[in-house]
Amino acid sequence: MLATSLSRQGIVVDISPTLDIAREAVLTTDYDAIILDRNLPDGEGLSLLAELKERPARCPVIVLSALGALEQRIDGLDLGADDYLTKPFATEELLARLRAVTRRPAAVLEERIQLGGLTFDLRHRMAEIDGAVLDLPRRELLALEVLVLRSGRVVSRQALEQAVYGYDDEIASNALDSHVSRLRRKLEPAGVEIHALRGIGYLLRRIG
Repeated sequence: MLATSLSRQGIVVDISPTLDIAREAVLTTDYDAIILDRNLPDGEGLSLLAELKERPARCPVIVLSALGALEQRIDGLDLGADDYLTKPFATEELLARLRAVTRRPAAVLEERIQLGGLTFDLRHRMAEIDGAVLDLPRRELLALEVLVLRSGRVVSRQALEQAVYGYDDEIASNALDSHVSRLRRKLEPAGVEIHALRGIGYLLRRIG
């Protein structure tokens, strides 16, 4: 139910029902955030925090648990969690806490990125061209967000796929290319283009 609620907000969600699956997931995918339960079938969820500390890229973690006593919350925060939310909870509060722990670096903290005639609102996940809202399907919007955040730099195909699809999604061989192709045509009036580098990835840049 939580995954469904988050997906409706345009968030790509992977579900790991056990610690073992979670370990494999964080080794193979760079996540923007992790929501971690404690009572997992194969152990204490907090044990994953120590392993996450060893990773070069820091991924924020929100513990979401029915274990809400003061000592239990302190344990989670002391072991490295960025936030601790007890059950029952309001989805709106969880979304707010996710926004808080995934704030972009200062360089893009202004929340609205301008590139040519294209404006991308990071807070509301909305794109505009010359002030007119650009109506985009969910996957195209997710792809555009990643490209905008890294405009002027190459985004690998793997990184773009991770941003657009969950690991349980079935991905046709040309699905990403189709999304990018449609997005490229929609961005033409903005004076920006998505340049494909064969075998490497994609680059969003201003034309001229």
